[in-house]
Amino acid sequence: MKTHLTILTGASRGMGLAMAEQLLATTTTLLCISRSANPGLTVLAQRSQSTLTQWTADLADCATVAARLRTWLLAQDPQLLASATLINNAGVIPAVVPLRQADPAELAHALRVGLEAPMQLSAAFLGATQDWTVPRKVLNISSGLGRRAMASQSAYCAAKAGMDHFTRCLALDEATRSNGARVCSLAPGVIDTDMQVQLRNADGDAFPDRDSFAGLHRQGQLTSPAEAAQRVLAFLARKDFGTEAVADVRQ
Repeated sequence: MKTHLTILTGASRGMGLAMAEQLLATTTTLLCISRSANPGLTVLAQRSQSTLTQWTADLADCATVAARLRTWLLAQDPQLLASATLINNAGVIPAVVPLRQADPAELAHALRVGLEAPMQLSAAFLGATQDWTVPRKVLNISSGLGRRAMASQSAYCAAKAGMDHFTRCLALDEATRSNGARVCSLAPGVIDTDMQVQLRNADGDAFPDRDSFAGLHRQGQLTSPAEAAQRVLAFLARKDFGTEAVADVRQ
């Protein structure tokens, strides 16, 4: 039986972990790339008889990780696969402060993980699989903040805006190929993750929108990681996935 290959970054916690758990509930081959491995995923893979590989890697060193991914993909047999998908989910949010107060190293790290890594991994994935005949997809997990500016969020907003736009370019690249990959940069909604904790606990003087995020939590308007993962994976499975290069799961 052929298997569906999925490569997922940021799979050790939050929505990434929930996506990994839901993917492993069906027979699949899953490669997770995160700063730390999750033992629970190993147990789940054994129970579901899925194939799980976990790489512990810092995506800030994205060129190294991308080269490793390319080599790994070239060693796979596409005849054994029903599809191949890359999900760029990992991202970081630096200190919630105005840009004038930002630490240069934190800014560089946020942009490497949030923008350069998805570009490097997408290039490696599409380059290594360009001759495969199975359906291929690239799903970039974006954010509404890539489409709406917010004070004290320059690095995160810039990374997600860049992700949206490079996905548009990537869609044009792949549209010229007979078996081009379908790609989409998807905003997953407002999710109850560690990022939300960081935002609602930020200094109100530095982050004018803090009370808005605190209100979302107080009023129960945050989506759980499991529910968000379910919506994202359902969007990924849609027949019209990739029709729009930039989309919102709430559409």
